[in-house]
Amino acid sequence: MQNRNPQLARLAGLLAATAVSFGAIVTVVPLGADGATAAPARAARTISLNETGVLRLITKEGFTLNERGTSSGTISGPISVQLTIVSSSHVSAAVTISPKGGSMSGHGTASYHKGETAASFFGTLSIGHGSGSYAHARGSGLSFSGTIARSNEAITVHVSGRLSD
Repeated sequence: MQNRNPQLARLAGLLAATAVSFGAIVTVVPLGADGATAAPARAARTISLNETGVLRLITKEGFTLNERGTSSGTISGPISVQLTIVSSSHVSAAVTISPKGGSMSGHGTASYHKGETAASFFGTLSIGHGSGSYAHARGSGLSFSGTIARSNEAITVHVSGRLSD
């Protein structure tokens, strides 16, 4: 004679259904090495960057010009440049572009030539940091050039090249 408790039978059925459901979830949702669910793969994209920034002097500290302005082009937005005159023929720069949805930052070096009304520079820039929509932005060997007006030290800068995101 079999003595079945209906509550135990219902509990056993519920536990069995839960175990089956959990097994299905584990096989459908891959887990990372730390047990967290794996993020869906994101397809990398390539951006042909072509930006022109018009900036004005905010502060000058020795041979370093801190400038801000607006860039127009592929990913238009606010831009800031910290340009340091390293020698009579060389400059270095830190550049941040902040288009809608994020930002990108990089460093560059360039040759530097003084003229009567403006100085010019030409070199390369690497993007190594991003945030928001541009969190994965990376690029090296980007063309980096521009001019510095001698009258007010305003900078016009041009950055172009291929960027992966």
